[in-house]
Formats: sequence, C-alpha cells, structure tokens
Amino acid sequence: MLQDRVLVRLSPEEGERRSSGGIVIPATAQVARRLSWGDVLGVGNSVRNVKQGDRVLFNPEDQLEVEIQGEGHFVLRERDIHAVATERTEHGTGLYL
Repeated sequence: MLQDRVLVRLSPEEGERRSSGGIVIPATAQVARRLSWGDVLGVGNSVRNVKQGDRVLFNPEDQLEVEIQGEGHFVLRERDIHAVATERTEHGTGLYL
C-alpha cells in the first residue's frame, strides 16, 4: 500500500445478522447506511494510527472495492476510518471499543 492507504477485508461476521428477537437478517437485506468492521491487511508508509492486524470501523459504500484472489477487499484512506478496536494503550486512555 502507498501513502495513507489502508487495505481492509470485511470481517466474516459481516454476513447474516440476528435481531435482538432472534430473527435472522440476511446480508442482502436493505437497511439504513451501516458502518462495517474489517481487518487491516496492509497499510501505507504515511499511516500513523492503524497497524496491520487491527480491526477498523468504516463505511464500505464510500470506498473502492478490489478483488484479490477471488475475495473482496476495500482500499480506503486512513482518514475514512471511524474507529479502531484495539487493546493498545500506549497512546490513549486505556479505553477501547
């Protein structure tokens, strides 16, 4: 990856969901705009706050999609990431998603 770009693969659990009542909601169901969790596979040399292996929250509708070895991935800028789920505490308060 170059500059501030991040390569993300959607997390496997982003498919079917269950409502609080136990109803299965298929991945193809139309819902309001949703953010998705994904796993970072690669980062550019200008990326500061995200590392390979992190889990990030982003909007997949606004990103570029690319297929690598038959699997869908997203290329996005670091600034398009809304949150990082991490247990690293060296630069923060110790709180994490």
